[in-house]
Amino acid sequence: QVQLVESGGGLVQAGGSLRLSCAASGRVFSSMYIDWYRQVPGSQRELVGTISSGDSANVADSVKGRFIVSRDNAKNTVYLQMNSLKPEDTTIYYCHTYIPPPSPMDYWGKGTLVPVSS
Repeated sequence: QVQLVESGGGLVQAGGSLRLSCAASGRVFSSMYIDWYRQVPGSQRELVGTISSGDSANVADSVKGRFIVSRDNAKNTVYLQMNSLKPEDTTIYYCHTYIPPPSPMDYWGKGTLVPVSS
């Protein structure tokens, strides 16, 4: 069983920055890859960024140059640094991981809301 807990969301003005955290427990954190997704209600979840167990990070084209994914294995935490925020970044942000076989399972956090005011 894996638990993912997001934090760090909150109201921010356009052009501002925010850092989200995803704290993980229940498994060897250093072996886990973690994704960040976001979802506007009524729409599909959009992949924002991913960081592998080997610390290789990628972000979506829509946020490239503004968002950075990083991890701190000593703290069992993955971060999403969001800079130059835009009103269209307003949504709920979730972290996710997938545990491979022999017991495959997707795990999601409950999400954290990021409203960006214009």
